[in-house]
Amino acid sequence: MLERKMEGTHNISVFILSGFGKMDTIIYFYFACTLVLFLATVFVNIVLIAVILLEESLHEPMYICLCNLSINELFGSYSLLPHLMANLLSKARTISYTGCFIQIVCLHTYGTIELITLTMMAYDRYIAICNPLRYSIIMTKPKVYKLLIFAWLFSPSVILIGIALSLRLPLCSSTIEKLYCDNISIVKLSCAETSINDIYGLIMTTIVIGVPLIIIIYSYIQILNVCLKISKEARTKAFHTCGTHLLTLLSFLTGAFFVLIGNRLSSRTAPAFVTVILSLEFLLIPPLINPTIYGVRTEKIRNAIGNILRKRIL
Repeated sequence: MLERKMEGTHNISVFILSGFGKMDTIIYFYFACTLVLFLATVFVNIVLIAVILLEESLHEPMYICLCNLSINELFGSYSLLPHLMANLLSKARTISYTGCFIQIVCLHTYGTIELITLTMMAYDRYIAICNPLRYSIIMTKPKVYKLLIFAWLFSPSVILIGIALSLRLPLCSSTIEKLYCDNISIVKLSCAETSINDIYGLIMTTIVIGVPLIIIIYSYIQILNVCLKISKEARTKAFHTCGTHLLTLLSFLTGAFFVLIGNRLSSRTAPAFVTVILSLEFLLIPPLINPTIYGVRTEKIRNAIGNILRKRIL
């Protein structure tokens, strides 16, 4: 019923995802790569979630945030990859009007929650290193759960307002130059004035990206100041603890930076495959490598995996 109403309003029932281009000759290779990537992403994230849930020693704020990070990355992967694989095997390579906006909500929510969670993890490291005696008072489990609930409520709410502004726009085209839907692609298809959408997008980008980045930068400046004053052994331990989070953060921010560049490019200024790759890195790489980085570099997680395997074998 909703889809019929939308079709009547915009006279568009489906969007064409032109980012696939002409890849018919090696389509099964792309499908196989995407399938392997999807299965690997699901596997590593489920393993990490299971280890954190099963091992009581990991029921701490940092690992609760890490568990949420993996849940969110599963959410983001399921929002993109199954439909992407279906389109790879399809000749139409389209997405319904309603499905497009659902995907926008899911993918934008994934990105917002990812950054909020990484910000919480940076703040957690700041308190643990700069105020260790007050850590148990400041970073309590109830407080962490409340912040994570806020993230899951705030993120879709912000996106839905942007979606509401986009739904009112008359669209002059149904071709999206990507492999998936995002809000800026819909705004670009409009043949009406989009200044309200642009202003709202700028304000929300500043809040959603700017505020977390300020908190993260402040946290690491304070951590660096403390590390310069402590012993070499303590400094090495602190850098190792923060290094894992920094790798995860850089992976996400690099992908987000690529998306921002890709959104500013068009088929006239750059080859289509360049904009496609830039837009996909943000959604494909962090969900796969983040849990892998934590699983390899974090001693408590490695020990927890060993303990669980020994218990199952015995």
